[in-house]
Amino acid sequence: MKSILGKILLWSATTFALCASLPGCGSSSASTNATVVLVHGAFADGASWSGVTPLLQKQGLKIVSVQLPRTSLNDDAAAVIRAIDAQPGPVILVGHSYGGAVITQAGTTSKVAALVYVAAFAPAEAQSINDLTSPFPKPAWQSGLVVDEGGYLTLSTDTYLTSFAPDVSKDTANVLATAQGAINARCLDDKVSVAAWKTKPSWWIYGDHDQIIPPALQQAEAKQIGANVSSVPGASHLVLVTHADAVAASILAAASATGNL
Repeated sequence: MKSILGKILLWSATTFALCASLPGCGSSSASTNATVVLVHGAFADGASWSGVTPLLQKQGLKIVSVQLPRTSLNDDAAAVIRAIDAQPGPVILVGHSYGGAVITQAGTTSKVAALVYVAAFAPAEAQSINDLTSPFPKPAWQSGLVVDEGGYLTLSTDTYLTSFAPDVSKDTANVLATAQGAINARCLDDKVSVAAWKTKPSWWIYGDHDQIIPPALQQAEAKQIGANVSSVPGASHLVLVTHADAVAASILAAASATGNL
Protein backbone atom coordinates (compact mmCIF):
# COMPACT_ATOMS: atom_id res chain seq x y z
CA MET A 1 0.00 0.00 0.00
CA LYS A 2 2.83 2.38 0.87
CA SER A 3 4.52 1.75 -2.48
CA ILE A 4 1.29 2.42 -4.37
CA LEU A 5 0.73 5.65 -2.41
CA GLY A 6 4.29 6.66 -3.10
CA LYS A 7 3.79 6.16 -6.84
CA ILE A 8 0.61 8.21 -6.84
CA LEU A 9 2.35 11.03 -4.98
CA LEU A 10 5.27 10.85 -7.41
CA TRP A 11 2.93 10.93 -10.41
CA SER A 12 1.11 13.92 -8.92
CA ALA A 13 4.30 15.84 -8.26
CA THR A 14 5.68 15.07 -11.71
CA THR A 15 2.47 16.08 -13.43
CA PHE A 16 2.40 19.36 -11.49
CA ALA A 17 5.91 20.09 -12.66
CA LEU A 18 5.12 19.12 -16.25
CA CYS A 19 2.00 21.26 -16.48
CA ALA A 20 3.12 24.23 -14.38
CA SER A 21 3.93 26.17 -17.54
CA LEU A 22 0.49 25.62 -19.04
CA PRO A 23 -2.01 28.49 -18.74
CA GLY A 24 -4.59 27.81 -16.06
CA CYS A 25 -2.92 24.57 -15.02
CA GLY A 26 -1.69 23.54 -11.60
CA SER A 27 -4.64 24.36 -9.38
CA SER A 28 -7.29 21.93 -8.18
CA SER A 29 -9.64 24.91 -8.00
CA ALA A 30 -9.34 25.63 -11.74
CA SER A 31 -12.58 26.95 -13.17
CA THR A 32 -13.66 24.58 -15.93
CA ASN A 33 -16.77 22.72 -16.92
CA ALA A 34 -14.83 20.42 -19.20
CA THR A 35 -14.96 16.64 -18.96
CA VAL A 36 -12.28 14.18 -19.97
CA VAL A 37 -13.90 11.09 -21.47
CA LEU A 38 -11.50 8.14 -21.31
CA VAL A 39 -11.87 5.20 -23.69
CA HIS A 40 -10.00 1.98 -22.97
CA GLY A 41 -8.59 -0.40 -25.54
CA ALA A 42 -8.95 -4.08 -26.31
CA PHE A 43 -7.94 -6.58 -23.60
CA ALA A 44 -8.60 -3.92 -20.96
CA ASP A 45 -11.35 -1.98 -19.23
CA GLY A 46 -11.91 1.40 -17.63
CA ALA A 47 -9.67 0.51 -14.69
CA SER A 48 -6.64 0.89 -16.95
CA TRP A 49 -7.01 4.67 -16.39
CA SER A 50 -6.75 4.36 -12.59
CA GLY A 51 -3.35 6.05 -12.49
CA VAL A 52 -4.29 8.86 -14.88
CA THR A 53 -7.69 9.72 -13.38
CA PRO A 54 -6.60 11.20 -10.01
CA LEU A 55 -3.97 13.35 -11.69
CA LEU A 56 -6.60 14.94 -13.92
CA GLN A 57 -9.09 15.32 -11.09
CA LYS A 58 -6.50 17.26 -9.11
CA GLN A 59 -6.57 19.84 -11.91
CA GLY A 60 -10.33 20.33 -11.58
CA LEU A 61 -11.40 18.20 -14.53
CA LYS A 62 -14.39 15.89 -14.42
CA ILE A 63 -13.57 12.34 -15.56
CA VAL A 64 -15.80 9.75 -17.21
CA SER A 65 -14.33 6.36 -18.06
CA VAL A 66 -16.42 4.51 -20.65
CA GLN A 67 -16.87 0.74 -20.54
CA LEU A 68 -16.98 -0.53 -24.11
CA PRO A 69 -19.16 -3.49 -25.14
CA ARG A 70 -16.52 -4.46 -27.73
CA THR A 71 -19.13 -6.03 -29.98
CA SER A 72 -18.48 -3.80 -33.01
CA LEU A 73 -16.83 -0.48 -33.77
CA ASN A 74 -20.24 1.14 -34.22
CA ASP A 75 -21.53 -0.24 -30.89
CA ASP A 76 -18.43 1.02 -29.11
CA ALA A 77 -18.65 4.44 -30.77
CA ALA A 78 -22.31 4.64 -29.74
CA ALA A 79 -21.36 4.00 -26.10
CA VAL A 80 -18.82 6.82 -26.26
CA ILE A 81 -21.27 9.21 -27.95
CA ARG A 82 -23.77 8.58 -25.15
CA ALA A 83 -21.09 9.50 -22.62
CA ILE A 84 -20.22 12.66 -24.54
CA ASP A 85 -23.85 13.70 -24.88
CA ALA A 86 -24.36 13.32 -21.13
CA GLN A 87 -21.76 15.99 -20.34
CA PRO A 88 -22.84 19.60 -19.73
CA GLY A 89 -19.79 21.18 -21.35
CA PRO A 90 -16.85 20.54 -23.68
CA VAL A 91 -15.12 17.17 -23.81
CA ILE A 92 -11.49 16.13 -24.18
CA LEU A 93 -11.80 12.69 -25.77
CA VAL A 94 -9.01 10.21 -25.03
CA GLY A 95 -8.50 6.75 -26.50
CA HIS A 96 -5.96 4.01 -25.80
CA SER A 97 -5.06 1.40 -28.40
CA TYR A 98 -8.29 0.14 -30.06
CA GLY A 99 -9.96 3.03 -28.23
CA GLY A 100 -8.20 5.31 -30.72
CA ALA A 101 -10.31 3.89 -33.54
CA VAL A 102 -13.40 4.35 -31.36
CA ILE A 103 -12.73 8.03 -30.64
CA THR A 104 -11.93 8.58 -34.31
CA GLN A 105 -15.44 7.34 -35.13
CA ALA A 106 -17.20 8.98 -32.17
CA GLY A 107 -15.41 12.31 -31.85
CA THR A 108 -17.05 14.48 -34.49
CA THR A 109 -19.75 15.89 -32.21
CA SER A 110 -19.49 19.62 -31.50
CA LYS A 111 -18.88 19.00 -27.78
CA VAL A 112 -15.50 17.40 -28.48
CA ALA A 113 -12.78 20.04 -28.20
CA ALA A 114 -9.75 17.79 -28.68
CA LEU A 115 -8.67 14.20 -29.25
CA VAL A 116 -5.82 12.51 -27.37
CA TYR A 117 -4.43 9.25 -28.73
CA VAL A 118 -2.52 7.05 -26.28
CA ALA A 119 -0.52 4.26 -27.94
CA ALA A 120 -3.40 4.03 -30.36
CA PHE A 121 -4.88 3.47 -33.78
CA ALA A 122 -6.32 6.37 -35.78
CA PRO A 123 -7.78 4.94 -38.98
CA ALA A 124 -8.83 7.14 -41.87
CA GLU A 125 -12.28 6.98 -43.42
CA ALA A 126 -13.05 3.58 -44.99
CA GLN A 127 -10.07 2.11 -43.13
CA SER A 128 -9.95 -0.54 -40.39
CA ILE A 129 -7.32 -1.41 -37.81
CA ASN A 130 -6.35 -4.48 -39.86
CA ASP A 131 -5.98 -2.21 -42.90
CA LEU A 132 -3.61 0.00 -40.91
CA THR A 133 -1.43 -2.88 -39.73
CA SER A 134 -1.40 -4.94 -42.93
CA PRO A 135 1.76 -3.34 -44.40
CA PHE A 136 3.74 -4.38 -41.31
CA PRO A 137 5.07 -7.88 -40.53
CA LYS A 138 2.75 -9.96 -38.37
CA PRO A 139 3.82 -9.22 -34.79
CA ALA A 140 4.86 -12.05 -32.49
CA TRP A 141 2.14 -11.25 -29.95
CA GLN A 142 -0.61 -12.30 -32.35
CA SER A 143 0.35 -15.93 -31.81
CA GLY A 144 -0.89 -15.45 -28.25
CA LEU A 145 -4.44 -14.57 -29.28
CA VAL A 146 -7.12 -16.89 -27.93
CA VAL A 147 -10.37 -17.10 -29.93
CA ASP A 148 -13.53 -18.44 -28.32
CA GLU A 149 -16.51 -20.05 -30.07
CA GLY A 150 -18.24 -16.69 -30.40
CA GLY A 151 -15.31 -15.12 -32.23
CA TYR A 152 -14.12 -13.04 -29.25
CA LEU A 153 -10.40 -12.50 -28.68
CA THR A 154 -8.29 -12.44 -25.53
CA LEU A 155 -4.57 -12.69 -24.93
CA SER A 156 -2.89 -15.63 -23.25
CA THR A 157 -1.46 -14.71 -19.86
CA ASP A 158 2.10 -15.31 -21.06
CA THR A 159 1.63 -13.00 -24.06
CA TYR A 160 -0.03 -10.39 -21.88
CA LEU A 161 2.94 -10.37 -19.51
CA THR A 162 5.72 -10.49 -22.09
CA SER A 163 4.32 -8.32 -24.89
CA PHE A 164 1.35 -6.27 -23.68
CA ALA A 165 2.67 -5.28 -20.25
CA PRO A 166 6.38 -6.15 -20.09
CA ASP A 167 7.30 -3.11 -17.97
CA VAL A 168 4.40 -3.46 -15.54
CA SER A 169 5.15 -5.19 -12.23
CA LYS A 170 4.37 -8.89 -12.48
CA ASP A 171 1.76 -8.78 -9.73
CA THR A 172 -0.09 -5.89 -11.36
CA ALA A 173 0.24 -7.37 -14.85
CA ASN A 174 -1.20 -10.66 -13.63
CA VAL A 175 -4.23 -8.84 -12.22
CA LEU A 176 -4.72 -6.93 -15.48
CA ALA A 177 -4.42 -10.14 -17.48
CA THR A 178 -7.15 -11.82 -15.46
CA ALA A 179 -9.42 -8.77 -15.85
CA GLN A 180 -8.95 -8.28 -19.58
CA GLY A 181 -12.12 -7.94 -21.62
CA ALA A 182 -12.73 -10.04 -24.71
CA ILE A 183 -13.20 -8.16 -27.99
CA ASN A 184 -15.13 -9.36 -31.00
CA ALA A 185 -12.70 -10.03 -33.84
CA ARG A 186 -14.92 -8.03 -36.20
CA CYS A 187 -13.92 -4.83 -34.37
CA LEU A 188 -10.51 -5.08 -36.02
CA ASP A 189 -12.10 -5.31 -39.48
CA ASP A 190 -14.82 -2.69 -38.99
CA LYS A 191 -14.03 0.40 -41.03
CA VAL A 192 -14.24 3.96 -39.76
CA SER A 193 -16.94 5.89 -41.58
CA VAL A 194 -15.89 9.36 -40.43
CA ALA A 195 -12.50 10.49 -39.10
CA ALA A 196 -12.87 12.98 -36.26
CA TRP A 197 -9.19 13.94 -36.44
CA LYS A 198 -9.89 15.73 -39.72
CA THR A 199 -11.76 18.45 -37.84
CA LYS A 200 -10.43 18.23 -34.27
CA PRO A 201 -7.02 19.17 -32.84
CA SER A 202 -5.15 16.06 -31.77
CA TRP A 203 -2.44 14.97 -29.35
CA TRP A 204 -0.52 11.69 -29.39
CA ILE A 205 1.61 9.93 -26.79
CA TYR A 206 3.20 6.50 -27.06
CA GLY A 207 5.96 4.34 -25.62
CA ASP A 208 8.91 3.77 -27.91
CA HIS A 209 9.11 0.12 -26.76
CA ASP A 210 5.50 -0.65 -27.69
CA GLN A 211 5.34 -4.27 -28.91
CA ILE A 212 1.64 -4.20 -29.80
CA ILE A 213 1.41 -1.20 -32.14
CA PRO A 214 4.78 -0.58 -33.84
CA PRO A 215 6.20 2.83 -32.92
CA ALA A 216 6.91 3.44 -36.63
CA LEU A 217 3.21 3.00 -37.38
CA GLN A 218 2.24 5.34 -34.57
CA GLN A 219 4.68 7.96 -35.78
CA ALA A 220 3.20 7.74 -39.27
CA GLU A 221 -0.35 7.95 -37.92
CA ALA A 222 0.45 10.95 -35.75
CA LYS A 223 2.05 12.71 -38.71
CA GLN A 224 -0.95 11.98 -40.92
CA ILE A 225 -3.42 13.50 -38.47
CA GLY A 226 -1.18 16.45 -37.58
CA ALA A 227 -1.04 15.55 -33.90
CA ASN A 228 1.13 17.10 -31.21
CA VAL A 229 3.39 14.13 -30.46
CA SER A 230 5.37 12.96 -27.45
CA SER A 231 7.06 9.64 -26.80
CA VAL A 232 8.07 7.96 -23.56
CA PRO A 233 11.48 6.24 -23.74
CA GLY A 234 11.37 2.58 -22.75
CA ALA A 235 7.60 2.48 -22.25
CA SER A 236 5.43 -0.38 -23.45
CA HIS A 237 1.90 -0.44 -24.84
CA LEU A 238 0.59 0.20 -21.33
CA VAL A 239 2.21 3.63 -21.11
CA LEU A 240 -0.97 4.85 -19.38
CA VAL A 241 -0.23 2.45 -16.51
CA THR A 242 3.53 2.79 -16.23
CA HIS A 243 3.78 6.51 -17.04
CA ALA A 244 0.46 7.92 -15.96
CA ASP A 245 2.13 11.25 -15.26
CA ALA A 246 3.24 11.70 -18.88
CA VAL A 247 -0.14 10.64 -20.25
CA ALA A 248 -1.94 13.01 -17.87
CA ALA A 249 0.36 15.83 -18.97
CA SER A 250 -0.60 15.27 -22.63
CA ILE A 251 -4.28 15.35 -21.75
CA LEU A 252 -3.78 18.52 -19.70
CA ALA A 253 -1.92 20.09 -22.62
CA ALA A 254 -4.88 19.36 -24.89
CA ALA A 255 -7.32 20.80 -22.37
CA SER A 256 -5.21 23.93 -21.87
CA ALA A 257 -4.56 24.55 -25.57
CA THR A 258 -8.29 24.40 -26.30
CA GLY A 259 -9.18 26.75 -23.45
CA ASN A 260 -10.67 24.08 -21.22
CA LEU A 261 -8.38 24.29 -18.22
